[in-house]
Amino acid sequence: MIILQKFSRPSVILRVYFPRMKQKAYAAAGVDIDLGNKVKATLPQLLAATHRREVLGKVGGFGGLFALDVKKYREPVLVSSVDGVGTKLKIAFALDRHDTIGADLVNHCVNDIAVLGAEPLFFLDYLGTGKLEPRVFTDIIKGFARACAENNCALIGGETAQMPGFYQKGEYDVSGTIVGVVERSRMLNGQKTIRRGDAVIGIESGGLHTNGYSLARKIFFERLKLKPSSRVPGLNDTIGGELLKEHISYGPLVQKLLKRFNSAFRTPHSALPVRAFAHITGGGFVDNIPRVLPKSLDAVIKKGSWDMPPVFQIIAEKGGVPDGELYQVFNMGIGMVSIVSADKADAALEFIRTQKHRAWIIGEVVKGKGQTQVR
Repeated sequence: MIILQKFSRPSVILRVYFPRMKQKAYAAAGVDIDLGNKVKATLPQLLAATHRREVLGKVGGFGGLFALDVKKYREPVLVSSVDGVGTKLKIAFALDRHDTIGADLVNHCVNDIAVLGAEPLFFLDYLGTGKLEPRVFTDIIKGFARACAENNCALIGGETAQMPGFYQKGEYDVSGTIVGVVERSRMLNGQKTIRRGDAVIGIESGGLHTNGYSLARKIFFERLKLKPSSRVPGLNDTIGGELLKEHISYGPLVQKLLKRFNSAFRTPHSALPVRAFAHITGGGFVDNIPRVLPKSLDAVIKKGSWDMPPVFQIIAEKGGVPDGELYQVFNMGIGMVSIVSADKADAALEFIRTQKHRAWIIGEVVKGKGQTQVR
C-alpha cells in the first residue's frame, strides 16, 4: 500500500510505507510451506548424479516413475527393503554433523537386498523434523545422492514432513525404501545351497554402521562419562567421529563376486561356489547368519580370526557387557559375511581383498540346528 502524506508546507512530500507482511497462519504454527518449497527447489540439481535412463518424469510428482527394462531378464524378481538409521542420529545431533546420515541409510538398504543377489534400482526417502533447517536438509540429501550414485541407484522421490511439537528442537528422523531386481534363477538362497564344510568369510565393517548405538551411547557417555568430543587412546578420531563413520555398502562387491565365481559355472544352482551372504546388522552374528542357514547346519565363528577395530575392543573391555551379548548387538568389525564352498574360499578371499575390502576366513559351517556359534 502507498500512502501520500500532504503537509501544510508548500512542498508535497511522498513517503512510501511497506507494511510488514503478516506471517502465514501455518508458518506461525511451525510449518513453513514456502521455506519447504524453496529448499526442495534445489533437489533436481542434487539428484542429477543419481539419474538412470529408466527413470521417467521429474522429481516432485505424486509418485516416482521407473520403467524396468524387462528385456534384460527372463524372470525378473523385485526385491525391496525399508529401514532407518536409529539412535545413531543422536550422535549427528550432538556434533551438528549431518553429511553421513543419508549415505548410512542408502548403504544399509543396499546391503539388505544385496544378500539376495539383487542390484538396486531406485530409492525413496522420508525425512521428518520439527523445524526444517535448510543446511541440515541439504547435507542429508547430499548424502542420499552421493550413496545412490555410488550404488547406481536412482533417487526418485521422497517425503519431507514438518511436524512441530513432535520432535525435540534440532532433531529429525529419516527412513528409506529401496527396490532392486534379481533374476529368479540367480537369486541366492542359502537354506538350499549351503553345505557342511563351507567357509565363512568375514568382510570388514566401517565401525558400528547403524546398529547398537543405544548400548554404545550408554557405555561411552554414561558408564565411561565421555563426551562426543572426547579422545580415547587407540582411536584416530573423537568418540563422536568414530561413531559417525559411514555404513559401508557391499552391493558392488557382491555383484562382482557373483559375476566372478557364479556366472562362469553352468552347474545346478545348489553347486555354485558363492552360496550366500548375511548382512551383519541388528542382531549381530547371532541373529543374522541363521537367516540364511539350513535348519540342519550351524555356522561356527572363531573369535580372534579377524582384526577387531579398536572401538569394539574398548566396548568389550570397558562396557561391562557379557561376551555373548556383544556378538548379538554389534557387528564387532564384520559388516558382511559370505558363505563359500571350501574349495573356492581362498580364491574368493583373495578376490575380495583385490577390491579394497579387508576380509578373513572367520569360520565354517558344521552340523547343527540352524544357529550361530561364536567361540
